[in-house]
Amino acid sequence: MLNILENSFMNEPKESMMADNCCDNDGYEKVDCYNMEVVDKMASHYHEILTLIGEDPSREGLQKTPLRVAKAMQFLTHGYKLNPQEILLSARFKEDYKQMVLVKDIEIYSLCEHHMIPFVGKAHVAYIPNGYIVGLSKIPRIVDAFARRLQVQERLTTQIKNCIVKTLNPLGVAVVIEAQHMCMSMRGVQKQNSVTTTSDFMGAFLREATREEFIHLIGSRLH
Repeated sequence: MLNILENSFMNEPKESMMADNCCDNDGYEKVDCYNMEVVDKMASHYHEILTLIGEDPSREGLQKTPLRVAKAMQFLTHGYKLNPQEILLSARFKEDYKQMVLVKDIEIYSLCEHHMIPFVGKAHVAYIPNGYIVGLSKIPRIVDAFARRLQVQERLTTQIKNCIVKTLNPLGVAVVIEAQHMCMSMRGVQKQNSVTTTSDFMGAFLREATREEFIHLIGSRLH
């Protein structure tokens, strides 16, 4: 994940990149990379929010909270600084393979755009190549690039599919996402065990047999 974060800021001007390095007694080195101008502005707002909810930002436990939250929010939304299509193009290879390629159980951590509360789950992504394949690690990377933004699950599902279609021109693409939404569990209807499933299919996956094979594979444990 650190590589993704570092890549997300590679297009930032050098003067806006600040490294916070510290080395503990056990030799552990922590390296953070953020746009500190943005962090400082966000932290000032979080300081005010703490006051508005009835807290005392000056008490010991909260003195650094605005800064921590600002950094956390910048990390949780670093997908805005990533170009998913470029991620795929960086590892696109010619290959005469026309069977299903499936990467399943890709962890998803995103923020619902309606309440900015997390939703978490898994994505299952498959495509049938049409002259090109892509490095397998790039599929989870584009999932993360879209997930690390303010999102709705329906849009996230379609964005992943459309990116693969546009970049690889495959014979078919299938994306299924299963997620639990904290905005349903922690507030509102407060249903703890509900799971939302979304799907989007293109090309060969519109055929029943191919789609059924995909559904069977994401539900099976072959390893």
